[in-house]
Amino acid sequence: MSVKLITDYLDGFVTSDDFSSITDDVSLVEGTLSTGTCEGSDYLGWLTLPRDYDKEEFDRIKAAARKIRSDSDVLIVIGIGGSYLGARAVIELLGSRYYNDLSDLKIYFAGNNISASSIERTLRMCEGKNVSVNVVSKSGTTLEPALAFRIFKSYLEERYGREEAAKRIYATTDRAKGSLKKLADIEGYECFVVPDDVGGRYSVLTAVGLLPIAAAGFNIDALMTGARDAMEAFTSKDLTVNTPAAYAAARYLMYKKGKTVELMSSYEPDFVMMCEWYKQLFGESEGKQNKGLLPISTIFTTDLHSMGQYIQDGSRLMFETIVRFKKPVTDFVLQSDADNFDGLNYIAGRKISYVCDSAFAATLAAHVEGGVPNLVIEAETIDEHSLGELIYFFEKACAVSGLLLGVNPFNQPGVEFYKSNMFALMEKPGYEKITEMLREKTKGLI
Repeated sequence: MSVKLITDYLDGFVTSDDFSSITDDVSLVEGTLSTGTCEGSDYLGWLTLPRDYDKEEFDRIKAAARKIRSDSDVLIVIGIGGSYLGARAVIELLGSRYYNDLSDLKIYFAGNNISASSIERTLRMCEGKNVSVNVVSKSGTTLEPALAFRIFKSYLEERYGREEAAKRIYATTDRAKGSLKKLADIEGYECFVVPDDVGGRYSVLTAVGLLPIAAAGFNIDALMTGARDAMEAFTSKDLTVNTPAAYAAARYLMYKKGKTVELMSSYEPDFVMMCEWYKQLFGESEGKQNKGLLPISTIFTTDLHSMGQYIQDGSRLMFETIVRFKKPVTDFVLQSDADNFDGLNYIAGRKISYVCDSAFAATLAAHVEGGVPNLVIEAETIDEHSLGELIYFFEKACAVSGLLLGVNPFNQPGVEFYKSNMFALMEKPGYEKITEMLREKTKGLI
């Protein structure tokens, strides 16, 4: 198992006795997960998904990805939240932030905002290109993706005709119900399933994430194998060994000791969207009943030149979790310069990875000394197998974390409040009772 949790840098903050004190609580929580008796148990499909996924659909996903790569220059992935974050995170970590500059198939993400200029610019990037669309929505009525899909559906139909457009639209939606499923059946779109027992933020290893990832040219077999290996390996309830439960326990203990913010960091710039995926996963799972750690993120060393001062000397409200890849995908040796104009000859002959490792170690030591506890999660390298392990590690840790807090980690009731207000202000039928009250409160804003 390449993913490894290192808790050595909690000394002075969390002790072995602290871990021992919650061993029974963690075992109880793990037991309710494994037996399907925890709160939110209707959404535990992700737990055994790496072993029990639909093999026939998996083959169809790979076939659809091959078709997209053969007949398209651009794939528009329409979705919001868990319907796009996981796919984008994997694609950008494996293929870099510059994936679209380096690949023949460009993948653009739409339907994750309500910006006319964003939609218009995405449409412009489709000009003169062959385009396919993957719309990801369980219901088909979530505002942001529904709005974007209406526009891109019209675009494809005007350009290709209704029949040909249908061959270029792939719907990832409910198995049997919902407006998108109904439309897909009428129009003949190829459909893939958002499983009923897997919530959006846990869905990256379903068709939700796998179709875009496969279309990008990455090995989803290796991704699922890595996740399955993690599923089989991470069963121990021993908090002294490398498990998601130990990570969840460390987070819980620091929360109880007054650390209210978890800062996720990596020294890989291409990890930035993985940080966004992590923020949704933990923020939406834990942030309930006035509880939960606030998940934030930085990328080092870049953000040491903006946030480093606050982390080192600001309010002592956070701990850091560093995700580190032991083996770089590529490396360079710094050459000596006769003039030594930049004063770097002292590291001539060293690899860039040595410099990065030195920055990592130095920063960790400084932050710990400054009162910021550090956890380190190591993975072997940036490849599909390691990433599958890492995804499963975080998913299971998140479930344990939420249950330790006493909240349901698989729902998101707070998300609905702003939607009700928005629908009322836009005069959607059924929301009339609160329309006038909200207009008074928001006078002058719209």
